[in-house]
Amino acid sequence: MTPLILLADEKKSAAVTDWSARIGWLVGLALFVALVYWLMREGWKWRGTLQGDLPELPTAPDDPGEARLTMSGRYHGSTTAGQWLDRIVARGLGSRSRVELTLTDAGLDVVRPGATDFFIPADALREALLGKGIAGKVLTEGGLLVVTWAHGDKLIDSGFRSDHAAEHTEWVDAVNSMIKTPSTEGAER
Repeated sequence: MTPLILLADEKKSAAVTDWSARIGWLVGLALFVALVYWLMREGWKWRGTLQGDLPELPTAPDDPGEARLTMSGRYHGSTTAGQWLDRIVARGLGSRSRVELTLTDAGLDVVRPGATDFFIPADALREALLGKGIAGKVLTEGGLLVVTWAHGDKLIDSGFRSDHAAEHTEWVDAVNSMIKTPSTEGAER
């Protein structure tokens, strides 16, 4: 019986916390997160540098005319036309934000609180359609108003989501009715 008592007496509990190892792991994790964040930020800046040839964005004219449609919602970003993952970050087009859209005979006025406003002249509009994704943001089918427009020598898709998604179809019809194609330009002369 004596050996059993001695075995029980020799057992010791494990150390509850090894603080130096725990602090080391936390510092290492914090440094790793900071490195990843820094690399993402540098990638964003590099993308902006590569797109530096994008001309200045147009501003709204002093008298754009009477509003055909207005919409409030979210701006989800702009991409190279037809390539929904090729985000354009130059000139502030990469920043997601709230948006107030106004469609007039002069074009589309994009007002973004806290971000760069821009104007799409009516003659730069190429197409409007209902989409489901842009710049890494995926929504339900038809949940996104995508406006294709020309800026300089580049075609750009800009994605907007209304606070009331039922408005999207009306916007597609209104924007597409403003677009002048070569066949309609010849008919007007």
